[in-house]
Amino acid sequence: PSAMLASRGPALCTALQRAAPGGLASFHSSARRCRAARVAVVLSGCGVYDGTEIHEASAVLVHLSRGGAEVHMYAPDVPQMHVIDHSKGQPAEAESRNVLVESARIARGKIASLAKLTTADHDAVIFPGGFGAAKNLSTFAVDGKDCKVNREVERVLKDFHKAGKPIGLCCISPVLAAKVLSGAEVTVGHEEEEGGKWPYAGTAGAIKELGAKHCETCAVFSLIHFYEAHVDTKNKVVTTPAFMCETALHHIFDGIGAMVKNVLKLTGK
Repeated sequence: PSAMLASRGPALCTALQRAAPGGLASFHSSARRCRAARVAVVLSGCGVYDGTEIHEASAVLVHLSRGGAEVHMYAPDVPQMHVIDHSKGQPAEAESRNVLVESARIARGKIASLAKLTTADHDAVIFPGGFGAAKNLSTFAVDGKDCKVNREVERVLKDFHKAGKPIGLCCISPVLAAKVLSGAEVTVGHEEEEGGKWPYAGTAGAIKELGAKHCETCAVFSLIHFYEAHVDTKNKVVTTPAFMCETALHHIFDGIGAMVKNVLKLTGK
């Protein structure tokens, strides 16, 4: 078979050249014209209790890589609300840190100030979760439904929404869309704790008070361990509960994958 292929190789190339108006070069040039989706990922620090949830950020980046996306990372250049000693779960009173500087740990140094993020340069934006979304990107952790959203975060959400470009959020970060995009549909999972399975179920009520619609999703669906993402097709907002649920890490990873897949699909790339 290899000898046969070798003998027919020149003829095959000639046939391809004749079939394509521009010869073989046209095949290569058409492939180059297929541009990858450019996705911005907005971080809020480094660490679940005072910044970005690292497992969620990693899952987002892995799924974006698998989807062939071109990724750029951003974070607001502001002080953190506070610093948590993650070994104790308590505030480190004498410490202060910068959100952009801490986020650079996850981004391996390749990160820019959120002020530089524009819709013109990206096809979609994704916000991983972690308490940083409720402490550094907004004041939700302190003020609940009366929270304020960081000015640059609000600008980015409104700009992408106005441009009709998809927005992905997971874990607690859907509260950002609930606050900024009136009438958006989001999920943080279930609305009842169910014996501790959904420890942050009360967030669903706050989302409703913010003027958004909360849609319940399952942590594990049927017998195939399918983790859900909710797609608000009208507003192009895609959300998934992630660590809002007490479940196995691979379910969380799969749910984030569903969110990323739908965000990429909505870009049309």
